[in-house]
Amino acid sequence: MTLGLLLDVDGPLASTVTRTLRVATIAPDLVALAHAGAPVVFNTGRSTAFLVERVIPELAAAGLRPDAPVWGVGEKGATWFSLEPDAPEVRVGEIHADIELRPPQALVDAIRELAEPHADLMFWDDTKRTMISIEQNVDVASDAYLAAQPALVRACQQVIDDQGLADRFHIIPTIISIDIEHVDAGKALGAERALSLVEQRMAAPRRWFTAGDSPSDYDMARWLHARGDAVTHLDVRPDGEAMTEPFEVLRETPGQDRAEDDITAEHLDRLRAELSG
Repeated sequence: MTLGLLLDVDGPLASTVTRTLRVATIAPDLVALAHAGAPVVFNTGRSTAFLVERVIPELAAAGLRPDAPVWGVGEKGATWFSLEPDAPEVRVGEIHADIELRPPQALVDAIRELAEPHADLMFWDDTKRTMISIEQNVDVASDAYLAAQPALVRACQQVIDDQGLADRFHIIPTIISIDIEHVDAGKALGAERALSLVEQRMAAPRRWFTAGDSPSDYDMARWLHARGDAVTHLDVRPDGEAMTEPFEVLRETPGQDRAEDDITAEHLDRLRAELSG
């Protein structure tokens, strides 16, 4: 049975500290899996720009072929791209965005004004097309950022409420960001988008490996399971118990000497050996 990979990026693949593919084996293993016929789809809250600038080049450097079955789904299903299979080198095709999920400009402007006084701790992610994201500066200690986050979240919620948008947009705080997104976006939408991309080119797998570092990442595994697929979900959240699900869950907690991306790297190595064996 063909294997498919549907992967969150921050945490499982890219370090939340460096925001890069820090573990040297991740890119080569993803390339090998794709070249073995396993579709690899990144399903992330990150923008497609992050994937294009920081992830795809690492795969290209590891030998990815332009016609490899690799796709990017950003902003939790609201943006997406395919590679250009006939290009002479790895090249991302047209970036698509669901404009129905974009926040009103008045909300964007008001939230940006709230964020400006916190520029010493966090930055405005201007690569987002359908979301609002305010992210911890790389050189700022996590404790300092997290101490300031709750008050800003409350202020953002007040703006959403005042503009009468609470039924359309909600706030998702993470360990490195404050994300404001449409209620219809999410990892389940990302999974649905991923399947539509894969099916344009090949028969979609009925067996999947998913990975994430937040509770919402379970949603992509749930969506695939509801479709009738066999799913194994790797949960590398910093804390918390494994959720009880009707599919296989691998719960591994990162520690001081073994980060989230280290854990995922071990599983990618195992999957690569399995497909090549």
